[in-house]
Amino acid sequence: MRLDRFLKLMNTTGYDGALISPGSNLYYLTGLHIHEAGERLTLLLVSSEGEYQLLAPGLYENTIVNFPVTFWRDGENPYEKLAWLLGELGISGRILVEDTMRADWLINILRVGNRGFEFYPLSSVMRELRMRKDRWELDNMKHAAKVVDRVFEELLSWDILGMRERELALKIELEIRELSDGISFEPIVASSENAANPHHAPGDRRIRKGDMVILDYGAKWKGYCSDITRTIAVGRPDEKLLEVYEVVKDAQEKAYKSVRAGKKAKEIDKAARETIAKAGYGEYFTHRTGHGIGLDVHEEPFIGPDGEVVLEDRMTFTIEPGIYLPGLGGVRIEDDVAVIDGRGKRLTKAERELVVL
Repeated sequence: MRLDRFLKLMNTTGYDGALISPGSNLYYLTGLHIHEAGERLTLLLVSSEGEYQLLAPGLYENTIVNFPVTFWRDGENPYEKLAWLLGELGISGRILVEDTMRADWLINILRVGNRGFEFYPLSSVMRELRMRKDRWELDNMKHAAKVVDRVFEELLSWDILGMRERELALKIELEIRELSDGISFEPIVASSENAANPHHAPGDRRIRKGDMVILDYGAKWKGYCSDITRTIAVGRPDEKLLEVYEVVKDAQEKAYKSVRAGKKAKEIDKAARETIAKAGYGEYFTHRTGHGIGLDVHEEPFIGPDGEVVLEDRMTFTIEPGIYLPGLGGVRIEDDVAVIDGRGKRLTKAERELVVL
């Protein structure tokens, strides 16, 4: 059981308890898919002695079953119940807290019981559990990858000439939702000069002849994410962008082929970065080569110049070099990759040669 593995690791690293708010870590440890209920306090309390209890608002009474839980109702002070539970479970001292916990929750927890808590980020322990995926996790990620591959095949048949960026983004999102449990992030559609911004928010610009268009989107399946980027052309684009496309494709392939168990993440980044620099575009590659992916679309290990994580089998991450030329446009190509039997294996497999519509 994942909670047992977490408890063992928490104890060996010297922590006395954990307070985990709704999110991917809670789902990973318990299988409970709880949306944060706004300001309503929802926490999983875990003690170093192996006891745990969920504190949740009463609106979940009909949905949380077969799990130890204490409910509180509107009109009650949840922090009074929290103080009682902390005492019952004997939680004090060095406490792990969810990195993304609401600030108002954390401030109120600090005031509960004046227990002299020392708070530490939960990610320092969870990363060791979540970086290596089991077979079930990998199967879900492969399914999510197949979804985005299929969406790419579908969109190549669409008449996108004259379509607004935000219209195409919505169309991609709807297609993903038809085929999966939902999107892993808001789709990016960046055309022409907008493609020089790596995280462009799709707007009202209409796609025109000669545009290069970056398409970056992802799906979820049973909580697990995919993330793909392809850059396509609508008509023949600027010659400089055709050159840039080939450089990015080469950089992505070299980074992919460099993936080996035992290498540091920064070595994969280096393979892409050196390829782009040798082509004269180093200053226009403005982000890391990739990021881990799993229950979160961005998680450990990060594939950047400072990536010290040593790659191991069953680690999953993206490889997504890009070149962004202000005023002209940009190119990014991204795949999800798993380390299998010591080598990289692409999970996303959509066409990487430039498609001209």
